[in-house]
Amino acid sequence: MTARGAAQLSCRMGQKRQRVLEADRESPRGRAQTPSPGEPCLGPPATLGPRRSIYFSSPKSHSAQLGSDFFDQPAVALARAFLGQVLVRRLDDGTELRGRIVETEAYLGPEDEAAHSRGGRQTPRNRGMFMKPGTLYVYIIYGMYFCLNVSSQGDGACVLLRALEPLGGLETMRQLRSTLRKGTTGRALKDRELCSGPSKLCQALAIDKSFDQRDLAKDRAVWLERSPPGPSEPAVVAAARVGIGHAGEWAQKPLRFYLRGSPWVSVVDRAAEQNAQA
Repeated sequence: MTARGAAQLSCRMGQKRQRVLEADRESPRGRAQTPSPGEPCLGPPATLGPRRSIYFSSPKSHSAQLGSDFFDQPAVALARAFLGQVLVRRLDDGTELRGRIVETEAYLGPEDEAAHSRGGRQTPRNRGMFMKPGTLYVYIIYGMYFCLNVSSQGDGACVLLRALEPLGGLETMRQLRSTLRKGTTGRALKDRELCSGPSKLCQALAIDKSFDQRDLAKDRAVWLERSPPGPSEPAVVAAARVGIGHAGEWAQKPLRFYLRGSPWVSVVDRAAEQNAQA
């Protein structure tokens, strides 16, 4: 082959390689595709390097976190549904405190003589009870203790969280309780004493009035996660609520719910348990 022929062949081969490369870039196989909204991209990444899963791309990614739909149910149903779920509190330093809910109370709204919304009255203090389901309502008792409620379906209805089974961050909970509690200073708190009451729960999780009217479905410092399924569903006891003797007939209605046999419950009602068995 002459020098001129070799040069022409080399030129044609170079042009062919260029056309192949251009066709490859234009084909679905060779170019990065943009998935349709809501459809995960299952193909290889366009670039190499550190990647985050599309399913955990938000700053606070909790696959088990319960959303707004969970809270949008009547107070009694929500009070029961809370049992077994996990309340999570993230402190400013990143520490996460966790506890399984074992006791709740339902407050039904304007008709309920024990509710802060009785008669339908709305005040700056109880506004959270009238906000969308999942809104926190935090109030103070005795001028120093806080109680944590979550609004449910229905104006003025909510659920009081009464007790938790501590699952994570127990030493931090112990420190917070020891700092805030009155009276028995110097004595180390047992695990079962950390969250066995609505005010103890708030102390152990560092929850105060600043949490009032926050959205439990969206907040970055406190949220609810679905408990992993267990071998069997624990029995639920329905009993009278605690500390509402002023509420007449409403004081006896079985609107407190707790997991039977749990050592973390604040007050056990033996009569209610016997009646449930009868």
